[in-house]
Amino acid sequence: MRIIEPTGQSLDQIIELGIAFLLSAFVGLERELRHKSAGLRTYTIVGTTAALFLLVSKYGFTDVLIDGRVVLDPSRVAAQIVTGIGFIGAGLIFVRGDRVSGLTTAATVWLVTGIGMACGAGLPLLALAVTVAYFIVALIFPRLVRLLSGGRVPAEQNEHPQHD
Repeated sequence: MRIIEPTGQSLDQIIELGIAFLLSAFVGLERELRHKSAGLRTYTIVGTTAALFLLVSKYGFTDVLIDGRVVLDPSRVAAQIVTGIGFIGAGLIFVRGDRVSGLTTAATVWLVTGIGMACGAGLPLLALAVTVAYFIVALIFPRLVRLLSGGRVPAEQNEHPQHD
């Protein structure tokens, strides 16, 4: 007996994709305005695509599910998203002598992937909370570090803007 599941092509999923799009775009806009190596388009595409992958994982295989038995594990797609984005993130990090650049950009791409995945999993409040947390880290933490360090520029802020 097959399990009858929603098709995953309703207004709910469009809203989840839309939320992923908007939250990822907000993060991307902040990075774009600070002239970082990845910006509005990159972050919007990554976050929205992560949501799409998770929606495909969540709804795309219901035709092969059988009542009472686990025939496949849709969470494997989520794990593969994390692995794949790690590969992309690694390509953003450069080491020149004792200087590392691109680490925050790679971490932010990873974060936006998580935001998109949360939206695709139907967890928009978690995605919103992480987006707010990102802006606290990006906008408030540097000021806090400057205040606590007596006005010195934080090491992360002392890099060339294009290479974050």
